[in-house]
Amino acid sequence: MTYTKTAALDLPFPEAVERVKKALSEQGFGILTEIDLQTTMKEKLDIDIEPYIILGACNPQLAHRALEADRSIGALLPCNVVVRNDGEKTVVDALDPSIMSSLSTGLDAVASDAGQLIDAAITDLSSEP
Repeated sequence: MTYTKTAALDLPFPEAVERVKKALSEQGFGILTEIDLQTTMKEKLDIDIEPYIILGACNPQLAHRALEADRSIGALLPCNVVVRNDGEKTVVDALDPSIMSSLSTGLDAVASDAGQLIDAAITDLSSEP
């Protein structure tokens, strides 16, 4: 089962993070949280991993619609988008909103709309240098 929508970017990690934030913003998503997993793993476990950021992205209109359909869906909000180094590339993995549909049929329309916006952001990322 695939649960992410992915893009590989030929950009240095810091530039890729900024591009991802911009692409999400253009689709109506704000970034509510930013977790630097590389720093956290080093500080908490003294483990070195590649640059790895988890962005908590939220589109307020879609979040409201989802909560109206199913109050428990907040457990999946905000939508997580990972930006990570993978060798010469920077990889972006966004949670596929269709996962929500598998949890509740009342979320089908919201999941579809969110999926279209995530797809647009991923397409934008994939098409830019």
